Amino acid sequence: MPRDQTVCKYCGVSYLTLHEFKVMEDKVKAMEKEIKVYKGSLEREQRLQAELQALHHELERCRAESESKTERIKTLTVELKTKQEEMKTVKADLQYFQEEKEAAYKQSQVLRTTLEHHCSTLSKAVSLFPFIRSELDSIKEVISTNMESFAAMKEEIFRQIKAMSKEALTEIPKLNQRLAKSQRENESLQEKVKHLSEVADTVELKTQQLQTSLQQGNELQSRCRELQKETLDLTNQVETAGLQLQKVTAEMEHYKKLLLVKSTELDVCQNELKKIKYENGIAESRLTKELKEKEESLLVCQQVCKHLQEEVAEKERREEDLKRRTGRSESELETLKALLGQTEQEVLMLKQERELLKSRTEQLQETLRQKVQSEDSWRDKLEMDLAKGEARHKEAILKVREEARVELELERQKQQELITKYQREHEELQQKIPGLISSATKSLRMEMEILEKKLQDAQMKVAEKDGDKEKEIQSLKRLISELEFQLTMEKSNNESFLDKLRKEIKHKSDELEKLTQEKTQLIHSLSQVQEEVGTGPRKCLVIFPWRHVISKTIQRSVTRKSIEMQRFLRQIHLHFLNMVHHKRCELLIRQMLKLVLHRKIYY
Repeated sequence: MPRDQTVCKYCGVSYLTLHEFKVMEDKVKAMEKEIKVYKGSLEREQRLQAELQALHHELERCRAESESKTERIKTLTVELKTKQEEMKTVKADLQYFQEEKEAAYKQSQVLRTTLEHHCSTLSKAVSLFPFIRSELDSIKEVISTNMESFAAMKEEIFRQIKAMSKEALTEIPKLNQRLAKSQRENESLQEKVKHLSEVADTVELKTQQLQTSLQQGNELQSRCRELQKETLDLTNQVETAGLQLQKVTAEMEHYKKLLLVKSTELDVCQNELKKIKYENGIAESRLTKELKEKEESLLVCQQVCKHLQEEVAEKERREEDLKRRTGRSESELETLKALLGQTEQEVLMLKQERELLKSRTEQLQETLRQKVQSEDSWRDKLEMDLAKGEARHKEAILKVREEARVELELERQKQQELITKYQREHEELQQKIPGLISSATKSLRMEMEILEKKLQDAQMKVAEKDGDKEKEIQSLKRLISELEFQLTMEKSNNESFLDKLRKEIKHKSDELEKLTQEKTQLIHSLSQVQEEVGTGPRKCLVIFPWRHVISKTIQRSVTRKSIEMQRFLRQIHLHFLNMVHHKRCELLIRQMLKLVLHRKIYY
């Protein structure tokens, strides 16, 4: 370009320098605007710092809330542990109640065995009752046969005695007449015998008769002894029958006592079963109440856990939002700090450059003034210096920008790594918390289901056992009622039979006493008769008609087949042979006839 176009004509200043000055002034204005903007950024930075402080406060509050939530979670975990311990105690109580139930079941089995044993004993006793009945029936039959035979014998004896009494009454006057005749004949014979010489023969006959009478007296004594033995045997038989009756009554009383004892034991067993049922009902009600309470507490805990999970999720969301905001604000603050540092450095650099430029401009102006005056080559040098300065300035700006970008990228990477770490930890915690809660709830639900199943099984077993026990008790009650009815019937029958036997025994004992008294009287009379036995021909003459009568009665008794009556009459005959006075014989015969007529002699 020509010089006229680049240099002012009046002042000699080149247009290029003016243009550069204008450009520099524009840059300075732009830098001043940027400085103003940066001054506004300081206020913004203060506001951001205040927001940061508020966010820090919110972070601290969130941390405190998270700590409180963690404490609440810890308390809930402690409560869960306590609930688990309570569940364990409930399980222990259930085991204890199961053991008690097993013990009660064992006791019921023992009682059942005892009841079975008692039932077996009762069945044995009941089985023995027919034998006792058979024995009693046999005794009854024997007694009835004896009574029938005794009654038949009585009837036969009464008939014989009546016949004998009738014959004796018919023959007594004849015998009296014959006695009178015989007495007369005896008197005549005695008168004749006095005169006869055959006294020796009569004496020999009398001696022989005396010997025979003595033999007959010995036989009568032996027969009396036999009769005494028979009476003793009869008394022994009666005593044995009485002892047997006493034994039977004692056994009946023993069985009555056993029945009373068994009935008391059954009442005790029934009371114990009622107590066990009542205790089982109380335990079941208590356990059901505890289970309901535990279920309600579990529902409350689940609701609280859900509420806490929701609150934790909300707090985590808030924390994430706050972390994001804080991250953004921190990144913005860091970027702003970096930009502020860069701008401050640039401002300082620009100030330095400005000062340098001012100093240089002054120097250049001076040099320009000097060189304008001296030379025209200073423009090229200024252009070169300006180009070098601009290049340096551009290089410095590029370096500062690159360094700021690198630092920002490094800080962003670090913050992203920290954010990812925090997010991973938070996600892991979030994943762990529902897992723990779900595992705890699952374990509690499983335990609750197991406990409910155990309770249902226990209730089913208890119901089955109660049903079996009730059935057994009903069957036992039926058996006991049947046995009691049978026992009452048998007792009534036995008591009636025993009353009859007692009456018969009393009647027989009275009859035996009477017989013994009569026997003693007869023995006494026989002893008196034996004492009065003497020698003489009158004996045979007096006893001859009575002997004839007694022989006839003996023959009749033989025809009627009454052996005992035959023995009795033979004994009387032998006694009469030993008698001397006919009046004594008549008295004895009259007494015997009276006894027979009044039914006082029994054989």
